[in-house]
Amino acid sequence: MTSTASIDAVLAELAEEFDLLGDWEGRIEYVIELGKDLAPLPDADRIDANKVSGCAAQVWLAVRRDGDRMVFLADSDSALSKGNIALLLRLYSSRTPTEILGFDARAALDRLGLPSALTRQRANGLNAMVGRIRDEAALVLAGQDAVP
Repeated sequence: MTSTASIDAVLAELAEEFDLLGDWEGRIEYVIELGKDLAPLPDADRIDANKVSGCAAQVWLAVRRDGDRMVFLADSDSALSKGNIALLLRLYSSRTPTEILGFDARAALDRLGLPSALTRQRANGLNAMVGRIRDEAALVLAGQDAVP
């Protein structure tokens, strides 16, 4: 499940896709479509410890290790939040902690025009998801992770 494309290449691919969509309505519809392709989250991972705080909807984010790479599994009870997390997993899953922490997510999301297309509450939730992913990567680098 290792990604061969760099995180910047994946962002460029996403930016190209988003540019073709034009207006914010098209972008939101596309994000929702991304969520429909998200693999189901195992029931064992739908626990309070995996909930992302700061999201309007319920969002679960589980972390696995694949060698030196971090693999994220996620789900939400909201179609838009599920799409947002699917987009983030496309960028972040199967990356090393160093790659994750070295990537400017705020600039990337701005490049996609996503925060401006979301309500403030949804944008805050998206930032909370990014923060959780970055926190998990920082724990791994600090040797404090409990990720299998």
